[in-house]
Amino acid sequence: MYDMTLSQEEQLMLQSVREYSENVIAPAAKEADATGEFPWDVVKKGIELGLHALPIPEAYGGAGISSVLMSILAEEMSKACAGIATTLGATGLSCYPVLIAGNEEQKKLYFDTIMAGALGAFCLTEPGAGSDSGSVAATAERDGGDYVLNGSKTFITNGGVAGIYTVFATVDRSRGLKGLSAFMVERGRAGLSVGKEENKMGIRASNTTDVVFTNVRVPASHLLGREGDGFKIAMTTLDRSRHSVGAQAVGICQAALEASIRYANERKQFGKPIGANQAIQFMLADMATQTEAARWLVRRAAWLQDQGLPYSMESAMAKTFAGDTAMQVTTDAVQIFGGYGYSRDYPIEKLMRDAKIMQIFEGTNQIQRVVIAGRLLKA
Repeated sequence: MYDMTLSQEEQLMLQSVREYSENVIAPAAKEADATGEFPWDVVKKGIELGLHALPIPEAYGGAGISSVLMSILAEEMSKACAGIATTLGATGLSCYPVLIAGNEEQKKLYFDTIMAGALGAFCLTEPGAGSDSGSVAATAERDGGDYVLNGSKTFITNGGVAGIYTVFATVDRSRGLKGLSAFMVERGRAGLSVGKEENKMGIRASNTTDVVFTNVRVPASHLLGREGDGFKIAMTTLDRSRHSVGAQAVGICQAALEASIRYANERKQFGKPIGANQAIQFMLADMATQTEAARWLVRRAAWLQDQGLPYSMESAMAKTFAGDTAMQVTTDAVQIFGGYGYSRDYPIEKLMRDAKIMQIFEGTNQIQRVVIAGRLLKA
């Protein structure tokens, strides 16, 4: 029923991404995690491969690949470093509002900027508006032929390194969700500034900052869709991207599983490899089973999207299950490694730290369960 066979061209692209992940991302991951410094040299090589522009259609210079292939590539990169994969994926996230609601002129402006080598950022979350998008306080006031933006966004991936942003602000706070609107904002506009960079627990190779708008003027032509379309645009965007977060979680699971198998074969106690112990075998079996189940939930959601079928609930399921699985699998991996799993000399504790965010960003797993239950009850 689900034909997800990759074409020869897609297989070549996967091989290219695998080589980039193994030869460029992986060697830089440990230092980027330790220092928290943004690995521009690694990211630029990803940009050269077009990995920041995967959702952009070929007509605008992007890869225009299927959601299934995108999930496979996200998994591959996250296996090497979820932080770097997040950096490249966040640019794709910022493109979705333009794909969803942008006209031809807007698409050309935004996508030309990305294809010229810029990163993008999706600016929705605020200090007082996380899961509750209706609490967005940033404003966009019409002034002649412009909108004037004021407010602050927080926890913005690529906030300090992006060249262009998709920004959500309200044109009328009294209208609640019906006042939320979406705008394209270039980095160089007067009044746009970058706030503090977060010193994060995980995905430390990615850049996460506040983005502040102080009387930032943008042309009215930068409004995506119509005034009040912002909530619909944001929710549609997150539906499209959630299973990609699930794919990242699966990549973390796979890295933890493979490392645990190697260690179980190499580490000896009581005169034999620890993998000879049934307790370890059962843990590995569960880790492999959970990883594979998460992978196919992600693939199915991506396939449904590619077929133009409803996939909102399935995308939420994929993100939820894969994120929870990543935490369980990496916790088990730390246990298998014992004291070495707790040491920063080994890669396992990084995987566990990276896994946690998969339960939080782009809608917490608690919010995903609300989405899933809502769809079930409506059906």
